[in-house]
Amino acid sequence: MENFLNLISAIPLFNGLPTEQLDAIRRLAVEKRFNKGQTLFSEGDRTTGFFVIVEGRVKIYKVSSEGKEQILHIFEAGQSFGEVTVFTGQQMPAHAQTLSQTHLFLFARKAFIDLVSSNPSLALNLLGIMSKKLRQFAAQIENLSLKEIPARLASYLIYLSQEQGSEDAVVLKISKGQLASLLGTIPETLSRMFAKLSGQNLIRVEGPKIVLLDRDGIESLAEHPKDVA
Repeated sequence: MENFLNLISAIPLFNGLPTEQLDAIRRLAVEKRFNKGQTLFSEGDRTTGFFVIVEGRVKIYKVSSEGKEQILHIFEAGQSFGEVTVFTGQQMPAHAQTLSQTHLFLFARKAFIDLVSSNPSLALNLLGIMSKKLRQFAAQIENLSLKEIPARLASYLIYLSQEQGSEDAVVLKISKGQLASLLGTIPETLSRMFAKLSGQNLIRVEGPKIVLLDRDGIESLAEHPKDVA
């Protein structure tokens, strides 16, 4: 019980809730464990509930009619996904697959709706999380539709810097192939962009660690896209 409360209270969706509400949430949670590469749900599946990640990573993606995969988002420990369809009752709009061994809590749709209806604090937390996701998806749409690949990469590095709380370096927790899909390109093109940004002394690549040598220059590229020579 105590271990569960420590885990769940650290998740933003449940942050600040009193012990009695956390206890109610505990009674709803169904613990799930998955190996790397397992499918959690597919596009078009009936909504059964939403997930909270305790440990691991999950990618949300779409597949085009030509079979090309486009990653929409990658969620990590402490994040939740699938909330929107819980309230709309619609089918799952995309696929979800684990990127590593993953520990999850599943919250059934009807039981969670009943809990939210009687807990305004939880409803407010949920609105905050969903608003943040809406901003993230809006930014991603802008990146994919309006920006060239160098600017998309620069924007993602700034996003990682903010998420990881580091001004000078970020760590890629996904493969270059997964990052390419997230940015709407192919691995070969992404590798060229890393090389070009390195050649301009904007970044230095040290395996999964990316050192931000010129943060102002990276921010300028993200906000004011231009060709990378």
